[in-house]
Amino acid sequence: MRFQLTLLAFAALGSAVNAQDATTGATAWREIYAVASHPRCTNCHVGSSGRPAWDDLGYGLKRLHGMNITADDSRIGALSVPCRTCHIGAAGKNDVPHAAPQVDDAWRLPPVELAWRGKTSVEVCELLRAPETNDGFDIAQLVEHVRTSVFVSYGFTPGAGRNPAPGSAEELARNLEVWGAAGMPCEDD
Repeated sequence: MRFQLTLLAFAALGSAVNAQDATTGATAWREIYAVASHPRCTNCHVGSSGRPAWDDLGYGLKRLHGMNITADDSRIGALSVPCRTCHIGAAGKNDVPHAAPQVDDAWRLPPVELAWRGKTSVEVCELLRAPETNDGFDIAQLVEHVRTSVFVSYGFTPGAGRNPAPGSAEELARNLEVWGAAGMPCEDD
């Protein structure tokens, strides 16, 4: 009898831990999605349209990038006006409002598979947890990408006169770690 009670206690404890992990993972996901769905991120995570946006950047809430910019299959605008025409591929303070943004990397749009613009929490969650649609990253690589990408960092510190994504790159990385440890749950799981 004591053995059966012990097994029941461990089973109940395991269920409580799994429920706690799921709750913690779901909370972490909500924080991740708050960043991924922010215009600072969705303006470039546009998918196959290749049309970056200027949503919530002072030009109106729903506005495509000016000058009819299209990044095409190259993701750098090679067939039209390349991103580097206006975006500077060198480190800078970005302290002059509406001046050309600067990062120490070649400007480009994310891969087509990472289209987040206009997608629901569940759609973005499913994209991020699958290496086939997240640029080949497992969760550890995704966390490392967030911690080291100058583009991710720029999203949180875009400079004077620009709306940053909420939080910081380190907070996003920690939320990704929690979400990963919880099994990368999506809202429909």
